[in-house]
Amino acid sequence: MPEPDNQPQPSAKDSKLLGPQDTIDRFWAKFTSRTPGKATSVIPQSPHAVRLPNAVYRGQQPPPEATYVSYDDAVAICRAKVEKIVKECRRINMRYRDPHFDLEADLKLGRRDCLESLPSIQEGKPPGHTFKPQSAKRVVDIFDEPQFFVDAPSSNDVKQGRDGDCWLMAALCTLSNKPGLIEKICVAHDQDVGVYGFVFYRDGEWISEIIDDYLYLTKPDYDESYLDRVLFDELERANPEEAYRRVYQSNSSALYFAQCQDPQKTWLPLLEKCYAKAHGDYASIEGGFGGEGIEDLTGGITSELFTSDILDKGELLRVNDEFLFGCSTGVWGLNRSDNKGIVELHAYSVQKAVEIDGQRLLRLKNPWGKGEWKGAWSDGSKEWTSEWLQKLGHRFGEDGDFWMTYSDLLRKFQAFERTQLFGPDWGVVQTWTTLTVPWTTSYHDTSFCFTISKPGPVVIVLSQLDDRYFRGLQGQYHFQLAFRLHKTGHEEYIVRSQSQYRMRRSVNVEVELEQGSYQVRLKIIASRREQVLPLDQVIRNNAKKRRDKLIRVGLAYDLAHGKGKFVELPEEKAAKESRDRTIRQAKREEVKRRILCAREQSHYMRRKQLRREKRRAKNKGRIQSRFEKRDNRTASNSDLKVAQGMGKVSPADEASKDSRQVSRKEEPASSEDSESLSDLSGRELDLEIDAHLKESREPAKEGCPPGADQEELDEFEKDPWNAVAVIGLRVYYKISDTDENPQVVKLKVVRPQLLEGVSKDEMEECQKSQGLDIDDSSKDATLEGGIAARKKSIIGEEVRSVHKDKGQP
Repeated sequence: MPEPDNQPQPSAKDSKLLGPQDTIDRFWAKFTSRTPGKATSVIPQSPHAVRLPNAVYRGQQPPPEATYVSYDDAVAICRAKVEKIVKECRRINMRYRDPHFDLEADLKLGRRDCLESLPSIQEGKPPGHTFKPQSAKRVVDIFDEPQFFVDAPSSNDVKQGRDGDCWLMAALCTLSNKPGLIEKICVAHDQDVGVYGFVFYRDGEWISEIIDDYLYLTKPDYDESYLDRVLFDELERANPEEAYRRVYQSNSSALYFAQCQDPQKTWLPLLEKCYAKAHGDYASIEGGFGGEGIEDLTGGITSELFTSDILDKGELLRVNDEFLFGCSTGVWGLNRSDNKGIVELHAYSVQKAVEIDGQRLLRLKNPWGKGEWKGAWSDGSKEWTSEWLQKLGHRFGEDGDFWMTYSDLLRKFQAFERTQLFGPDWGVVQTWTTLTVPWTTSYHDTSFCFTISKPGPVVIVLSQLDDRYFRGLQGQYHFQLAFRLHKTGHEEYIVRSQSQYRMRRSVNVEVELEQGSYQVRLKIIASRREQVLPLDQVIRNNAKKRRDKLIRVGLAYDLAHGKGKFVELPEEKAAKESRDRTIRQAKREEVKRRILCAREQSHYMRRKQLRREKRRAKNKGRIQSRFEKRDNRTASNSDLKVAQGMGKVSPADEASKDSRQVSRKEEPASSEDSESLSDLSGRELDLEIDAHLKESREPAKEGCPPGADQEELDEFEKDPWNAVAVIGLRVYYKISDTDENPQVVKLKVVRPQLLEGVSKDEMEECQKSQGLDIDDSSKDATLEGGIAARKKSIIGEEVRSVHKDKGQP
């Protein structure tokens, strides 16, 4: 039999007949997709997305792993790649050309796959269409004496090019102040062969990337530059082509994108190129946050701090100690006010913080390599003396380096990005899952649970996939993350994450925890961008003209979403099978009840009809008896007359007599002719139940209630809400050599919808932590019990926990 939610709904013509509540219920029934889901594979029949290297991220229990182990693995793989390419190229006596990111061929053939992302905006040009490099050459053909590193990399090396990646440049400026961080990601290279290998941190793990040594140049080749060629032919008659190259196509100043201040250093443009290749193209690394750049280069975690939210503004930034800092302003939009040289919507790096002679000063770096603060302690200001120049080691110059007071920093910059780094004394476990995100903004049914075997500090990070790696295929929905940490079985929470208004990739908290079991409750707020094309439309638009680009970005999409592929744990599988059996049995019992009820009603009506017919037959029999008596008397008289010879029997009288005799022979219907309930065998009943269930499983059209015409579908039925996110949780914890069991933390995903077949008490315990936040306006109405019970549901029992706010300004 059809389920209640599959019953035919009133058409649009009849909607006016519905009550107010029915109208609202009908709207929400149509608003959300009946078949929610997300495509996990863009490339058809791709074996690479199936053979994911790290199956532990797909819902299974991950093994213990220190943060540096994954880095070491990526470094080993990267070096092996470089070594293999070097041997191959030397064997055939050729320099390395990257077939997957060939700048020269891509530019000369007009494909622009290395520059532009897949367009995903309706009637919009592809991101990166404004990039206009004119040529591409090898490092050995550009630089006179190329050197990857001359000295240790420094912030003075960094100069942003024509890509909008100031956030990445600011991150590199910040890293340069902590020795060894930049060198850790520049793993291996061979300048003669032209191959370079780097490692980056992506979605909780380190990855390796390989590039060749081609770089984009601002000016075209001599043969392709008509006006300049004519000019140089006139000025330099001996060798105009070489003169043209020295002026326009030599050393760092000739590069189109990022360049080092030193004319012969090459590490920065090559690192930027490798980072662009890892993300698909140069357009994909436009726009971002310095904190996320530091995460990608170090494996740390970044928190967003707004100046107005800092509790104790008297504390100095602990720069380059446990944390790295970046800052920016104009986060709520351009104010077009006088900021004394500070550029809005632009990332700056905090290089150093000092307190000397009562002055609290900070040194900042503009990754443009120019544009400085014009207020107090700016270059040439009255505050500077020869003594202060010596104390701070500062030199005047338009190089993007400047000093400012702590009070000016807090007044001119609205937001800070604080990144915490992890060393070998930290371990991490993580797991990923895929969630259907409802339109409402309540805490999700699915949660993460972890146990910790010893007390100590932990850092909890909730993250989503970095869609920068598959720009153009990110879809219409974007997500804002939040979570609460509960002691398992407790309604009150220990700590919750702070809202991230700009950096949406992850949220985190650091907290001291006792040994025990804890639950992480998730709140995911989805927003839909109507101007963005859905995934299938982007694929359709690019499948013919940009096959290679779609394959490359699509494979990155497939590998990323492979992390969230659902893999049932044994207990979940058993619980689901038990639940499915219970549901199937309940449905069969309900259908059986309906069938037997219908047959009982039919049997009752049939017996009633038989009794009615029996009464009629009985009445008819009495009447028939009277007729028989009369006929007998008439027959006796007729026989007497015949015997006396008084006449003959007429044909009519004979026919009447025969008909009455036939009527007397008819027997009334028996009650035994009525079909009995016991006549239906068990096999027949099962077949009838199966037929009813098959009818109820007939699929309805997506977004279309049964019985409704397509012409009557409104905008929500045609394109219902279908937000699905791939979410991961990482838990960092302190480890020591004395730990008997290095796996201090064990982590798993808990899906209550799969555990309905288990204990009801466990379900109630799991749902205790799903209530509203304490600062929600409706919280009071949801509290139960007396005042003591209500206070306990908010404050709870005493739990040893300290929310770390270390490193705040």
